[in-house]
Amino acid sequence: MPQLAQRMSRAKPSVIMQIADKAKRLKADGRDIISFSIGVPNFLPGEHVYAAARDALAKDSGQYGSNRGTDALLDAFLQHIEKLGLTGYGRANCSTGIGAKHILYNLGEALLDEGDVIMFPAPYWTTYMDIAEILNATAVELPCPASQNYKLTPAQLDAALSQHKPKVFLFNNPSNPTGMVYTGEEIAALAEVLVKHPETWIITDDIYNRMLFDGLKYTNFVQFRPELRERTVFVDSLSKTYGMPGWRVGFLVGPESVAKAATTLNSNHITGLPEVVTAAAIAALSGPQDVPTEKCAEFQAKRDIVMGAMNAIPGVVCPRPQGAFYVFPDVSCAFGKSHNGKKIENDVDFCSLLLEAKGVACVPGSAFGEPKALRISYTCPTPQLAPGLARIQEFFAELN
Repeated sequence: MPQLAQRMSRAKPSVIMQIADKAKRLKADGRDIISFSIGVPNFLPGEHVYAAARDALAKDSGQYGSNRGTDALLDAFLQHIEKLGLTGYGRANCSTGIGAKHILYNLGEALLDEGDVIMFPAPYWTTYMDIAEILNATAVELPCPASQNYKLTPAQLDAALSQHKPKVFLFNNPSNPTGMVYTGEEIAALAEVLVKHPETWIITDDIYNRMLFDGLKYTNFVQFRPELRERTVFVDSLSKTYGMPGWRVGFLVGPESVAKAATTLNSNHITGLPEVVTAAAIAALSGPQDVPTEKCAEFQAKRDIVMGAMNAIPGVVCPRPQGAFYVFPDVSCAFGKSHNGKKIENDVDFCSLLLEAKGVACVPGSAFGEPKALRISYTCPTPQLAPGLARIQEFFAELN
């Protein structure tokens, strides 16, 4: 019998989706399940987005779209990023894709040959490692534990760049899974290091750039060291900011050569975004911004509730996130203890027993490169938040 390609032995299904699916199955079987697992914003975009989609359907041409993205969509995206302080880019610097995950995969294909080094801080979004393994690149993790607030230091970055000389440095701010946000001063300090290593491409996966709390503002390396512009690629998405994960729209802006390469890959992979999706995306970017603004405030309030619960659990260490919609508590204080006679050896045991005993689904931190922790996504309906957190507190209280 013919065999699958060798790369398929390196491809793994998403751990996050596996846990989310398990929670759904348990709920379908009648279990009372509260899911803190999947990073879905759980709100819908404004009515103007749907109106634009309906209008596009009424005027559908039935034709192929642009490999890069229509001019109107690219212009809307460029206006969007100008508000973030990313100015001076044109359409030739842009490309679109079926969500940020597709954009990142395209960038991996465009920038990495087999064996090339891609480096990123840990904890990291699970897809980073998955893409590296599928492409047979060499992934180098930079451990950033809770003791350093899950943030990369300039000295750590400088040492790693000097030692490993990566082809790509992949950076995520605000962070999934930790929710941590780098301040302008921290980004500036890292930028000073990056200019010393001109052989490395820089990808900033910053899809949570509009979900910032406590008055923080988004910053990017190129704002502090403009010379990094020639090798920095910024990645964005509609999914989290606008409540549109199912619409699958991602963007990149960066050097023309990279945008052209990603567009060429689109011509072989997806051709382009559908007309109706394009119309909805333009409306989201260009229309009223009240929904994302309101939801950001709502998530900040939820963050405070979750942090109050985490801080009340003896032994749990949880750096305070200032963006996205996750907290990432270090729960290693529970390792070696038991719940109803079942011993907890690691984060996977912890999450399995928590789901079994209390009906609360969380993602083990090892999926993100930090096995001492777990990820809580607090996008569930507000009435479920406090009961779910109370169940976690009860679980800890019952350990012995």
